[in-house]
Amino acid sequence: MIKTVLYYTDSSIFGGVERAVLRHIEGLDRNAWRPILVHHPEAGIAVLLQEATRLDVELVEFPRLPLGLTGARQVPAFKAMLHTKRPAVFHAHLSSPLACKWGLAAALFEQVPAVVATLHLWVEMSYTPASRWQQSMIGAKLGKYIAVSRHIAQKLEQVFNIPGSKLEVIHSSVGNPCFEDPINFNPPAEIALNRSRPVILTVARLDQQKGLPVLLAAAAQVPEAVFVLVGEGPERSALERQRHELGLEDRVILAGFRQDIPAWLRHCDLFVLPSLYEGVPLSLLEAMAAGKPVIASAIPGIDEAVTHTETGWLVPPGDAESLAKAIRLLLVDRKLAERLAFAGQARVHTEFSDQVMNQHLNQVYTELLEKNQEGIRLHG
Repeated sequence: MIKTVLYYTDSSIFGGVERAVLRHIEGLDRNAWRPILVHHPEAGIAVLLQEATRLDVELVEFPRLPLGLTGARQVPAFKAMLHTKRPAVFHAHLSSPLACKWGLAAALFEQVPAVVATLHLWVEMSYTPASRWQQSMIGAKLGKYIAVSRHIAQKLEQVFNIPGSKLEVIHSSVGNPCFEDPINFNPPAEIALNRSRPVILTVARLDQQKGLPVLLAAAAQVPEAVFVLVGEGPERSALERQRHELGLEDRVILAGFRQDIPAWLRHCDLFVLPSLYEGVPLSLLEAMAAGKPVIASAIPGIDEAVTHTETGWLVPPGDAESLAKAIRLLLVDRKLAERLAFAGQARVHTEFSDQVMNQHLNQVYTELLEKNQEGIRLHG
């Protein structure tokens, strides 16, 4: 019998979390699972909805459930929607520790047989006693909390007292053959115009989290290279001002949101991600899968994908001078860069593949449902 898995996200933008949702859906065995995606009516997730439609996913729009009493009052309506859809699995994807809280609460009240929450990013902040208590209660009742890194799992246990038995680490994955296919993608125009100089690529949402002002400060110290930022976000204006102040208009390209990432990766020389905090970023894994040498911040999450001097190069977060030095090193020492790229690609194949992720996730679903055979009968 085909069972329904209902994915839920309260995102208002399209980023790494939303790409992970699509990757999960694409990896489902449609002979066993029928996916539904519940989302808020947000213009910023248009790409998510377009791609979900392409994957033949049923879409359900539901009003935003904000934190506080306003969101709590909508729990009965959300529960009623779940009762109509009758999922065997409710899988929420969280972009921060408090995301999707009321949706998870509704799934627990509805007694969905398997309730799963994947936390993609830990945000350091002052959590109130009330929020800690609420998260502890949800964590104690749901089937599994999936963390995309060991660091996130540790934080869930330490801050919200989530029992270790409820925690599962399943890394983000990359498996699109476009990133490894030797077909010679035509270079994007912005790169084609600058092929006389090395191209340093960053793919990231233009957000404070990504440490992009540090990247521009480093770019000022590497005059021989062109820097390309692919992505869109709230920090664009600030980055444009900084680029102008540093006199980098001719060497720093803000390319905006693009979906042809394999082409950009194919024709860059290095990939750089100077984030201040992360889960396990998909853009970094994609660069490694494409066989590119990577430079990134030495922070939790990233250090689970990149081992310094083995599968990439790590630098202290927020340190523009160290970042510039690392870029110059890998541009000059091509043998070192090639060795790091080869080892990074091998690690992605063995530890961060879609196959590995999908096997682990299917195991979580199956084990939870086996514990609740009566729930399967009622919600199949």
